Amino acid sequence: MANLYIKALHIIFIVTWFAGLFYIVRLFVYQTEALDKPEPEKSILGTQLALMAKRLWIIITWPSALITLALGISMIIQYPNMLQLPFMQIKLCFVLLLYGYHLYCHRLYKELQNGVARLNSIQLRILNEVATLVLISVVFLIVLKNQLDWIKGTAGFVLVTVALMLGIKGYKKLRERKKK
Repeated sequence: MANLYIKALHIIFIVTWFAGLFYIVRLFVYQTEALDKPEPEKSILGTQLALMAKRLWIIITWPSALITLALGISMIIQYPNMLQLPFMQIKLCFVLLLYGYHLYCHRLYKELQNGVARLNSIQLRILNEVATLVLISVVFLIVLKNQLDWIKGTAGFVLVTVALMLGIKGYKKLRERKKK
């Protein structure tokens, strides 16, 4: 029974971790755009967005990532044979990718807290899709447990994402033409 509680808590903290990862990059977009605003708007927005990012990152996202990791390790210790399953090996590769993404976001967080924006808002919007792709890939992988099925599901999602991005880009160009 205790194993089910650990699994439930693991899923809960995965959800809160992803919520933090999704929202922090959105805050990065707003912080980056605020840097281009005239004063006093730049200072007012910059201060508020930096505070929001700090609270999200330090109070929710980092603790969720660490608790997720601890609970995941706990389950691996309880069921070490799971490591021999191909879908679990692939899942753990995605998990490593996600922690790398998390650390990259931390680097961006620190830079933006100091008023430095290395990426523009469009690049950040694209970056925001990385966590989504990892989430979808892992969910398909865990549910289907078959390499080919989760690859098809993820590929389908990627195609839909590309179509949406192209549609958004086309709509933006259309709006810009109407302004002229």
